[in-house]
Amino acid sequence: MKLSVREVTVFAMLGAVMYVSKVLMESLPNIHLLGVFTIAITLVYRKKALYAIYTYVFLNGLFGGFSVWWIPYLYIWTVLWGAVMLLPKNIPTRIKPVVYMTVCSLHGFLFGVLYAPAQMILFGLDFRQMLSWIAAGFPYDCIHGISNFFCGLLILPIVKALEKAEKSLKY
Repeated sequence: MKLSVREVTVFAMLGAVMYVSKVLMESLPNIHLLGVFTIAITLVYRKKALYAIYTYVFLNGLFGGFSVWWIPYLYIWTVLWGAVMLLPKNIPTRIKPVVYMTVCSLHGFLFGVLYAPAQMILFGLDFRQMLSWIAAGFPYDCIHGISNFFCGLLILPIVKALEKAEKSLKY
């Protein structure tokens, strides 16, 4: 996938917007717009959305430290991207919001489960210890899933804004 200079700029900016949105919302536990942006960017840019997503992941490591907490980020957002890529493109307009909000919410509810295999490997946990780790984080995953559902209301407006911007930038 060869990128134009404009695309490199757009994906860098979108990754930076994702990172800034996370920083601005850090005072709220597990409430953020990362799932919303990941879904919206994937719906508009498809495969190329990975450039923006991994720009965010890189910025997160750069400013937060490339440590063991960061390693699962190398795949966690790709799982959400992949789920969106598997959705049919011709979802009826009336149910699009619910489908996208539900996918966003499920990613939040499953965040600890997705994070757990890396924790297990990195910290030498056995399966029971990994399940305990997931259970301990479940209340936060509930907050994450519920907030992702409601934040998911922003997905289609962001998609429309990105599509409008893309149309205005075509030359």
